[in-house]
Amino acid sequence: MAAAKGTMPPNAGKGRKPGTPNKFTIEIKSMVEQALQQAGGVKYLAQQAEDNPAAFLALVGKLVPRDLNHRVTETPGGFLVEFSSGQGVGEVQGARADH
Repeated sequence: MAAAKGTMPPNAGKGRKPGTPNKFTIEIKSMVEQALQQAGGVKYLAQQAEDNPAAFLALVGKLVPRDLNHRVTETPGGFLVEFSSGQGVGEVQGARADH
């Protein structure tokens, strides 16, 4: 039976709070973190940056904030990315891939 006009169903508004992560998303992130640790963690990512720079930079591009201020400088044999955001400053250096 439908609720009377002007009233709300008894469970209206009892869903998840805004910003609450989906359980599946949390589980996938956990699995990715575990796989990264098993593959070698930071050393593995550093090796991927050298071996597969395009894929590594695509990953970095998905993780950095949208409001990131950055500057890319070409260096002999590579590049330097300097960046800053509301959370701090840093830099990333990489080697140019010879294709």
